[in-house]
Parts: sequence; C-alpha cells; structure tokens
Amino acid sequence: MSNALAVSQIVTNEVLRIAHNTSAFLGNVQSDFEDSWSGQYKPGSVLNARRPVQFTHRTGDAANVQDITESTTPITIQPLLGVDFAVGSTELATSIGSNGQVDPAFKKRYLMPAGLKISAILDYQLGQIMKNGFHQMVGTPGTPPATFADLLNAGVPLDRMSVPRDGQRMAAVEPGANATIVAGVSSLFNSQQILADQYKTGIVKTGAGLDIAMSQNVPSHTVGPLGGTPLVNGANQGTINTGATDNPYAATTNLVTDGWTAAAAVRLNQGDTFTIGGVFSVNPETKQSTGVLQSFLVTAQVSSDASGNATIPISPAIIAGGAFQNVTNRPADNAAITVTSGAASTTYSNNLVWHKDAVVFVSPKQELPKGMDMAYQASLADEGGISLRFVRGFDILNNRFISRFDVLWGAGVVLPNFGVRRTN
Repeated sequence: MSNALAVSQIVTNEVLRIAHNTSAFLGNVQSDFEDSWSGQYKPGSVLNARRPVQFTHRTGDAANVQDITESTTPITIQPLLGVDFAVGSTELATSIGSNGQVDPAFKKRYLMPAGLKISAILDYQLGQIMKNGFHQMVGTPGTPPATFADLLNAGVPLDRMSVPRDGQRMAAVEPGANATIVAGVSSLFNSQQILADQYKTGIVKTGAGLDIAMSQNVPSHTVGPLGGTPLVNGANQGTINTGATDNPYAATTNLVTDGWTAAAAVRLNQGDTFTIGGVFSVNPETKQSTGVLQSFLVTAQVSSDASGNATIPISPAIIAGGAFQNVTNRPADNAAITVTSGAASTTYSNNLVWHKDAVVFVSPKQELPKGMDMAYQASLADEGGISLRFVRGFDILNNRFISRFDVLWGAGVVLPNFGVRRTN
C-alpha cells in the first residue's frame, strides 16, 4: 500500500508540473487563497474573493472616520475538468524507478498528454474570463504589436491606474504578434543573454517591465454587428453616491442608449468595449482626471428594439464620487458612444497585459474516494494553485485499470483596472 501511495503521489505531482510549465496564465494570477477554500465544493458553488479596501482622503486636522466595508467578487466553481485513460497494472507499477523518477517512456506516453491537455483547457478558459473582464483597450484593431513602443504603450493604462511596478506584470501574446515583436526589438539594446534566448527560442520573454509569454490560447473576440450612431439617452446615468459600498466592479450600470439602427437586432457582444464622450477616467488614488476617456465593457449581449433603443449592461459602473469614484462625471444626454473593440462583426486576437492581482484562480480540494487501488491529491501553490486529484480503480466489467485526473476550479477578475487588452 505504501508503494501505491508513493507511485500515485509522484504521478500526480509530475502532471502538475507539466501543466504549470506549459501555461501562460496559470501561475501568473493570484492563487494565494487556498486556506480560505476549506470545505467541500462542487461545480456551481460560489466563492467570494476579497478586493482591496479603498478610502477617501481628508485635508486638515479634523478626522473623517470612515466605516470599513470590504467588497468581494463572486467566483463560480466550473464543471469538473478531467483526463481519463486505461493503463495496465504492471505498466504503472513499473513506471516509477527505485530513485523515485518517472520512466521517460511512460511520462511521454501518458503523463505529458494529460498535463498538456489540462494546461491547454485551463489556459483557454482563463483567457476567456480575462478578456470578458478587462475593459481597458490599447492599440488599433487589425494592427498587431510590432515594436518596443507597442509594448510600452500596453502598460500605460496600468500606470494610469496606479498598478504597481513590482515585477508582477505579465503579458500573453498570440504567435503572430510574438513573431513581429521579436523582430521589432531584436536591434534594440538588451542583455546578451536575453538576445541569445530570444534568438534561440523565437519567443520574446521580457521587456518594457513585462514578463511575456507566447500562447496559442490568447483569446479572440468577435465585435457585435453594431449599426447606427449610438448616443446616451438621458443625462446623469450612474451614481454620485459617496457610500463605501459603491464598488464600480461589484455592480453594473445599465446604460440607456438610442440612435442604433432602427431594427430589433443584436448590436453588441459580450466583451465589446466603448467610450462615452466627455466621461474621463480618474486616478484611483487622487481621483484626478487621467485625461483619457473611460473605457466600458459590455457584460452581456445587447439588442436594440425596433426604434433603435438599447440598454447596455456595463462594467465598471459609472461612479462620479466617493471612495470608488472612477469617472470625472456622469454622462450628458446625447453623449456619443464610440465602440473601441473593433469593426462590426470582425474577429480580433486580444493579447492580454495584466498584474498578477487582477485575477483570482481557485482550485478547492476534492474528496478522495475510498476503496480505490490508488488515490492521491496534490495542491501546490508553486504549480499555479491547481489542486489535482489522481485516482485509479479496477474496471471489473472490462478487466482493466482506469486512471483519472480531476481538477475542480474557478476564476474571476477582481481588479479589472489591473488588466489591458491589446488587439491584433
């Protein structure tokens, strides 16, 4: 029995390492909350991830004591992700040598494909969550990043939002963008080691204050059909309430608009972004205007009615005062709406730039079934926060052993202003 435990432990940890080492997103998001996810969770369960507390400031001697109200982001546990295969008892038992190392042939045949599949699916899903959670956009849709300036500009929105430059800023770029960036920065001054590494691998790995990964799982986005000349319908939508509970990411403003093409049809897709004329973003600490129009994210597909009216659920909420103020003012009636995610019905790759704290990834532990030939669970913070369960049992009907790997997971964007989408 002790040998079975040792084998299952080694196999589980090996697949964890493979999944982590081939991922652009796992390990680059916040997952330091494992102790908070105690208890048994199932798909559909909701966990709440805390956001940082924000305060207003005072000027002068008189204290302005504020109540502390913590806000959270609900994170829904996703359906169980798993990889299953049948392998003979002797083959698994002999796959671990006396030195505790996995047999290379066994690793290549079984463990590598399992780890790669888990990594690819989690990476793809995380990319989609980030794309549908980040409202800030840079770049010209249809024009891939190609120069060092493009890398620098991708970080500008983070600087405007006072995102720390603490070595935890990341970027994931799709293969075409990676190729143009590598070519574009190859002639610039850089360390010989970095240049040699880029030349050898064909992958840009660091630059402009970013740790950069090339990923085939960078999300794409298809812009809605659009149509018409959309305008804000009704002045002063949003709030100026100064209450500490007015978290711009905890609530959604339903923006009432008109001017769309007069027909009942889809106009915007979830993940589209736009600006409102005269509504500027503010620095989250000083509350002073950044001089840049606030970018808003469409959180669900939007259709117009037969008269061209449409109500758009957006994030962040429009808040013009208080600790969570995020705009200079509420919009005026007939303020212009400008879609920034691209041309109508066009699909673009969305390269992502983010700070590690922008996204929380959770992977609660699962129940270990009794009566199995092998059963082990590993949860390693340094492997991307994944909690991976490995179980092997005998299939009496077909006279074989069946092995399965399972991951229970969820993720959410908790600080949307800590992330940027850079279109191709």
